[in-house]
Amino acid sequence: MSEFDPSDNSASIVSVTERVRPLKLGMPVTSVHFLGDNAAFVGGEESVFLVTGEGEISPVAVHGGGILCAASDRERIVMGGDDGKLVALDLKGKVTLLATDPKRRWIDNVALHPDGAVAWSVGKTAYIRSGKAKGQRLAVAHYNGATLWFPNMAAKPEVLEWAGSHLGVVFSPDNKFLVTAMHEPALHGWRLADNRHMRMSGYPGRVRSMSWSAGGKALATSGADAVIVWPFGSKDGPMGKEPAMLAPLQARVAVVACHPKQDILAAGYSDGTILMVRMNDGAEILVRRNGTAPVAALAWNSKGTLLAFAAEDGDAGLLAL
Repeated sequence: MSEFDPSDNSASIVSVTERVRPLKLGMPVTSVHFLGDNAAFVGGEESVFLVTGEGEISPVAVHGGGILCAASDRERIVMGGDDGKLVALDLKGKVTLLATDPKRRWIDNVALHPDGAVAWSVGKTAYIRSGKAKGQRLAVAHYNGATLWFPNMAAKPEVLEWAGSHLGVVFSPDNKFLVTAMHEPALHGWRLADNRHMRMSGYPGRVRSMSWSAGGKALATSGADAVIVWPFGSKDGPMGKEPAMLAPLQARVAVVACHPKQDILAAGYSDGTILMVRMNDGAEILVRRNGTAPVAALAWNSKGTLLAFAAEDGDAGLLAL
């Protein structure tokens, strides 16, 4: 079988479905992450399924109930559950308890910093466990905006206001922009140098998945029947610019994941379809056919040589490129 290079403009392969290694996990999946070259599928309840490149599946018990959130830095996955526990799963498959809420309340959001810091939320309260560095800045999305906070400094938190309920938040890779996903079908952004607003609306559905391109010059998003890609290459970001619309289908985009090294993305749809898309010209390659449960999770390994995916019903797969 010839090597497949998705960045090769002469590639004539339209479908790579026969190269996917199918996996039957047997339970709903909420997200997938790579720990080294092992794919880690986070189940809706209790377990994470570690899968080797050869397709060997090992379930690891991490929570005593529903898993409500997960974040990964490729060295570990940190998860919060409705059992009030915050746990980490590392490269060796070891589970560590990081924190327990004293009232056993749900831990419903988690974020990691490259230096080892962990932040999590319980209801309306955010907590942080510091890492090695001091220059961390935590963004918290909430009703009517977002708050920026330097945990190790006495400075007052900075509030960025915008009416509505903000459910998710991401910094741009260069830390110049902040983008929130709203309860309504829209994103909202701020340029952090002067807090100028960026309205990013026009979606037919709520945006539940966002992914930055390899160089951080574009933000790919779900929420429409095409992948909506906002330009962030200039100092003004998407202000006054139209987004690109890639890979339109008769189905809603559910999950997006940008390749870690090239301007390629993977998109999973509400009808089970998965496409790889070249961002410069919109060229598409079929990874998975439609006709199944919605795609719930997508992830690339750090080299960009493996793509892992799962549908909401636990039907999953690995594609080696």
